[in-house]
Parts: sequence; structure tokens; C-alpha cells
Amino acid sequence: MDEPPLTWAIKVPAPDSPEGDVWGDVFYADDLAAALRRLGQTVYVDRWETRNRPDPSVQDDVALHLRGFHRPELVDGAVNILWIISHPDWVSEEELDLPFDLRLAASVPWAAVMSRADREIRPLLQATNAERFTPEPQPGDLESGVLFVGRSRNVFRPIVRDSIAAGADLEVYGDLWEQFIDARHIRSEYLDNAAAPGAYRGARVVLNDHWDDMAQHGFVSNRLFDAVAAGAAVVSDEITGGFPVEFGGSVRTYSSVDELRALLAEGATGWPTPAERLATARTVAEFHSFDARALTLLISAREILAARG
Repeated sequence: MDEPPLTWAIKVPAPDSPEGDVWGDVFYADDLAAALRRLGQTVYVDRWETRNRPDPSVQDDVALHLRGFHRPELVDGAVNILWIISHPDWVSEEELDLPFDLRLAASVPWAAVMSRADREIRPLLQATNAERFTPEPQPGDLESGVLFVGRSRNVFRPIVRDSIAAGADLEVYGDLWEQFIDARHIRSEYLDNAAAPGAYRGARVVLNDHWDDMAQHGFVSNRLFDAVAAGAAVVSDEITGGFPVEFGGSVRTYSSVDELRALLAEGATGWPTPAERLATARTVAEFHSFDARALTLLISAREILAARG
């Protein structure tokens, strides 16, 4: 007999507003919720202001806290799972010592370093929506040379600065860039999330970077999973611990402008063939999809509930 579905609350730090609608955490939670629903689960996505749903008839079996801008609040009676997917420097020892039933981190090295005999932190990397980020070309894919998708954050992000210094045919989607780069490089101030797969497929090379604390502690950017699953060739900054082996040669790193110039040049050598990138994309879809992560989370939650009796 099939086990009855669990009720999940995915807690995200995004505000419950139009501004929050475009936060990456919201897209991430929505993709994960859809994957859990495909496993027969009942799932709510709760943003920060609406984290306490007013309907007392809904009892959450599992509260999955995606750690972001706000420190999570544990849900009484639920299995409380902490999943640190970014910004490990925001997470204190005191927070890690809260009575979570399960602690996860999107970094293998950080999980190992921060674990103790009395406090296990398991690695669980970020993921991609393998139904959307596919390598097969589609009508309407956005063709470009060297592509960067992201806001400037009011800083001259090094990989953008270095690619311009390298003379790359750079095209940028994101706002707040006018203060740093020539307008000819700015394709648009915003790229709709639905258009991202086609943009990655249509780029000759996709650029990726990490926040400093994520690079230092080995937290692999979500963009890498998406871009590789879409069949892209990606150049990234380096991170502690390196990248998942499933990325194969589709992700390459650089340490100087000259090295970056060689990687971004038309006809650059050393990149996988289209057939090899296709095979890599399918491997990433198999091992690093939200469906794979949802299954891992469901198994863990049921094990915790069974141990409770």
C-alpha cells in the first residue's frame, strides 16, 4: 500500500511582493515544489511575510527552510529541514545548533568542515529544472556570443570586467550595468526566467561567477546546473573543492585575462564537442534535477518520521 502524502511547507526568505516574484529563491522553491508534487506530495511555498499560514487546519508534516536573508523559524510538530543553498557566512554556529531534524548544505567541503560528532551536516547540491533546461534547440532561442545573465549588484563583477578586458563579444542581461560597461554590451536590463534556457542554448559561451563566500566555501552556483543542463559551454571563476564530476568539460575556469581570452576566442580548443555536451547535459539532468533532490528529501523526511514512531 502506498504511503499517504506528506504536507510540505517550503519556507523562502523572499518578500511576498512583486519584487519578491523575481527572486531566485522563489523560482528555486517553485521548481522544487513541482518536483515534490510529482511524487504525490502536498506542497506550499511560504514567503517571509506569509510564513505563518492563517489556516489552522493545515498541519505541516515537513518544513523545509531554504536559508537566505532571514534566519529560519522552526515549525512546531513538523520535521524541520535546513537547506543552506547560498551565503554560508550568514549562518552562525548558534543557528546550526538549533534543533533541526536534518541539516543540508549545497557544498561538499563546507558540510564536512562544519559537521561535528553531535551535529551532522549532509551535502545536497543545488539543482536544475530538467524539464525546462534541455539541450535541444527550440524556436526563439536567443543567439549570442559570450553571455552573462545577472545584475551588477553595483559592483564591477570580475568575470564581466575580465571578459571586456579580454575583448570578448560580450552580451549582458541585467540591470545597474551602465555605470561599469559600455551600453553596446547591454542586451536588456532583464531576462525573463522562462527565456533563460533558450539564452543558454543559444550562447557560444556562458559566463558564471560566485559570491565571494560561496566560492570560498565551495557552494556551486545554481546557474551552472542550468547552463550545463541546457548544453552550454561555461566559463566560471574557481571555487573551493571544484565542480561536480558530472559537469565534465562543459565548465572551465580561468585565472588570468589572457587565459580567459583564449577560452572565449572563436574556435577555441579544448571544449567538448556538441555531442559530448549533449551527453553531459543528460547526465546532469539525471543526477542533479529537482526530481532527484525531491526524492532524496522525501526519503529523508519519511526516515525521520519513522524514527519518531
